[in-house]
Amino acid sequence: MDKAGKFIEIQHAEMSFSTRNGIFPALKDIDLSVRKGEFVTLIGHSGCGKSTLLNLVAGLLDATGGTLICANREIAGPSPERAVVFQNHSLLPWLSCYENVYLAVERVFGTTEDKAELKQRTMAALALVGLSHAAQKRPHEVSGGMKQRVGIARALSMEPKVLLMDEPFGALDALTRAHLQDELMKIVGKTGSTAVMVTHDVDEAVLLSDRIVMMTNGPAATIGDIVQVRLPRPRDRVALALDPLYIEYRTSVLEFPYHRQAHPAAA
Repeated sequence: MDKAGKFIEIQHAEMSFSTRNGIFPALKDIDLSVRKGEFVTLIGHSGCGKSTLLNLVAGLLDATGGTLICANREIAGPSPERAVVFQNHSLLPWLSCYENVYLAVERVFGTTEDKAELKQRTMAALALVGLSHAAQKRPHEVSGGMKQRVGIARALSMEPKVLLMDEPFGALDALTRAHLQDELMKIVGKTGSTAVMVTHDVDEAVLLSDRIVMMTNGPAATIGDIVQVRLPRPRDRVALALDPLYIEYRTSVLEFPYHRQAHPAAA
């Protein structure tokens, strides 16, 4: 990847944690670049450091070695330019869907825009995920899939340079998950967002990604291989199911964890 194409740069990153039993090396020698507008997924067995790497890019953790850069600036903590969507939607239960999104909008744009503009931004974000009708409902009044859409709306409302997602659909049923994957493809296509997502789901990774980063088993996990997904966009999951290229990518990604990186429990 040429220097001009780099938007996120991870250079020789390492992450170790202090435990009762001494130092635990979670990640070692991570080198990865992500282009602007690219959709990258991180995949691998549990404990391979996927979420840790995502948290480093989010600025929620400080790397114990190496350098992380976003938009030519070193990552030195959390920032609205890197919005995070977690598996747990993390909505405030006493606030409506609208108010949960408005809080994020106000935090980012409150000093430069008036209340009418903040309201417009909030409603536009909810409309983007198809939740205008549920704006005044509280989290307990909507489904799990709708909660996750509010979380995505909240992240997008900040107009982040990077959308970071840690298994955002992992707790959802299969049909809801498929629907939100399709919605996410449309949203990312419309906004041109740069996205990095953690997933365990091979089909999800192939469907959504431009590149799939496969992590080795921990401790001292690193990048084992990267698959470039050259499937045209927009993508249709039904049409792709019988596409030979889709099947080839799916097989390549499956082969890595199950043959080249057998789960530690099976060793």
